[in-house]
Amino acid sequence: MRQLTLLLFLLLIPAYLHADVPEELLTIKQATQILSGIEGEVISVENTEVPGFFLVGMKMQGQIVPLYLDKSGSFLFSGNVIDLTKRKNLTEDHFAKLNPINVSEIPLENALLLGKPEASQQTIVFTDPDCPYCSKLHKVLLEAVKANTDLAFQIIVTPLKESSYQTAKTILCNKSMDQLEQALAGTSLSVTACDTNAVDDNKALASSLGIRGTPTLILPNGQLKPGYRPLNELLELIKNNEAKAIN
Repeated sequence: MRQLTLLLFLLLIPAYLHADVPEELLTIKQATQILSGIEGEVISVENTEVPGFFLVGMKMQGQIVPLYLDKSGSFLFSGNVIDLTKRKNLTEDHFAKLNPINVSEIPLENALLLGKPEASQQTIVFTDPDCPYCSKLHKVLLEAVKANTDLAFQIIVTPLKESSYQTAKTILCNKSMDQLEQALAGTSLSVTACDTNAVDDNKALASSLGIRGTPTLILPNGQLKPGYRPLNELLELIKNNEAKAIN
């Protein structure tokens, strides 16, 4: 979770919070009044999975932080909320939702395009040529562009394993989708010698985005989703996270 730990000073909130919050969903105006003693701007209020609490998105230090305000208006806390039944970090999920990645700022000069360049819904995929789940996902990507010609995938080859560094370098030297697919299928590639920083640049990019594993998707609207997805789930995920049209 990108820099959320810098904002955990809200664990203890002074007693200027007041009570009698209505049971229905708060308005942003009401939440702003309740949290008037805290430096920040209330951006959103919604119900949350945590019984008895509202989820408040507050802009602080350039990021929107998920905070949990109880329905009495007396208690506010910040930190990791874990759904034990699903083994899921709800705070991380809410933080990612509130702080989408600006996909227009992601450099794609080292990416390999799968699909039509004019496709309106483009998903960025970080993949390692020596990653079994990346191989499974790539087959799904091939099915996806056939199922919907308005989808495309910008594939950023990122060797998180040292053993796949040279393979990645060969693929990027040649900017070859064929070689990527050969590597994902388990075929050894003949080494191509070239002078390129593309591999290191891709690794640095992944690190700056907090990507620690492959495959990882950055959806058209900037939401980051790690892991393999079967075709129907992938298509639904993209549909629910489409890029907004620019008027």
